[in-house]
Order: sequence, then structure tokens, then C-alpha cells
Amino acid sequence: MKKFKIDRLARQCMLGLVLLTIGYTGGYSQGAVPAQTAPQKPQATPADGVPVDSMPFDFHKDIAQQLISFEEMYKLALTYAPSVKFESAVSNSQLAAYQLAKLQILQNLNGFANYSTGNQAILSTGTNVTDQLGQISNGYRAGVNVSISIHDLFGRPQQIRLARANYEATQERKRTAEIQLKRDLFNMYQDLILSQRVLQIRLRDDQASLAAYRIAEVELQKGKITPETHAFNSNRYAETRTTVEQAKTQFIKSMYALELFVGVPIQQLKRN
Repeated sequence: MKKFKIDRLARQCMLGLVLLTIGYTGGYSQGAVPAQTAPQKPQATPADGVPVDSMPFDFHKDIAQQLISFEEMYKLALTYAPSVKFESAVSNSQLAAYQLAKLQILQNLNGFANYSTGNQAILSTGTNVTDQLGQISNGYRAGVNVSISIHDLFGRPQQIRLARANYEATQERKRTAEIQLKRDLFNMYQDLILSQRVLQIRLRDDQASLAAYRIAEVELQKGKITPETHAFNSNRYAETRTTVEQAKTQFIKSMYALELFVGVPIQQLKRN
């Protein structure tokens, strides 16, 4: 009975020592492993493999509080989004075509001006002297020539309406592109927030799995558990580490997808 109590007390002391060691090494550190156990595993941090200067955010804080507001982000996307810029250019071209259709009637109106010299007599068969003296002498001439075709008379209003309808259609298509841009941006924004929350959950699960793995190593050394049980704990820890890396990768991908979609560096999306 005394031996059982001593073993139980030693087990509790060892568990407390392991947990104290884990707490001392920090939230994402795995600490040192005894020489008799498996080789030490690399330290896990949320930004492993990512340049520090390219990740200006604190992974422990809510990413939504570190980013600029969604409306400010949307204004930046409107300025730099290729789809919206393309629709704006098409709309401007249709506006120019509409203005041109209204001015097309002026092509039937032309003017002229000239200056003539010389003494080109006008032959007259009359008997009056004034008729015989009539001539074309030096001087300026100016005039206006107007010609209107039947097509212009009846078809021009239809051409103007067609040009106006095309312009209004491009305006609506531009608004549709802006709505689609806002919808896609909102989805990416929410995906980024969700990926961070999933990463935080996976990290907590990883710490719990790490504690169980360390305790199993100690129990295995004392012969209190079988190698099969230890293998189960090791496999469980490997699975949690895999999910952490997957969640971390998804978070980074979501962040840079947002950067590419808005069209500005990620540093400009950070709240001052």
C-alpha cells in the first residue's frame, strides 16, 4: 500500500514537472526532450518559414482589429482592381460614341470661303451699257452648303438611342463588376478571419497533444504503459502538428490572396 502511494506521488510530481517545463518554454515552444526519448522536435511558431518583415501582423491578436476597415479596403480595391478599371474604360468609350452620334449631323453641313482676282467679263446681249459693264472683279466669297439625306432625317434618332443604350449598358455592367468585387472581397476578408481562428484552435489542440505526448514518454520510461500506447500518443501528436501546419498555411495563403485582390502591399492594409 505504501509503495502504491509512493508511486502515485512520484507520478504526480513528474506530471507537475512536465507541465511546468511546458509552461516555461512558452506557448509555441516544445522544450527539451530527455536523451533516452525520441529526438527533439523543431520549435513551432505561427510564422515558420515566412519572412518576418513580410508578416507585419501579430498572430495572437484578432486580425480584424489589425486591418483597416472593410470599406477602406473596398475603396482601395475599386481603385486598383483590373476588372473595374476595364469596365470604366469601356464605359468611357461608349460615352464618347454617344456624344459622337449626337454630333454626326454636322457632317452634312460645310462652309467655304475664297478670294478671286482678275477681270472676267460677263457677256451680255443686252443693249444697256450697264449690262455690258457687268463683270466679276476682285473680292471675297463665303457661303454655307447644307445637305440632308433621307437616312439622316429618319435614322439619326435611332442611332442616338442606340449609342445611349450602349453607354447605359456599360454603366450597369460597371456597377455589376463593383458589386461582384465587393462580394469577392468580403468572402476573402471573412476567409482570412476564419483561417486565423482555426489556426488558434489548432494551436491549443497542439499544446494539449504535446503535453500528453510528453507524459507518455515519461510513463514509457517507467514501464507503466506499453509501446503501443505510446505509439498512439505519438501518432496523435503527429496528426495535430499536421493540422497546425495546414491551418498555418491556409492563414498565410488567405492573407496574401487578400493582398493580391486589393492590389496594394499587405503593409498598406495594416491599421495605423
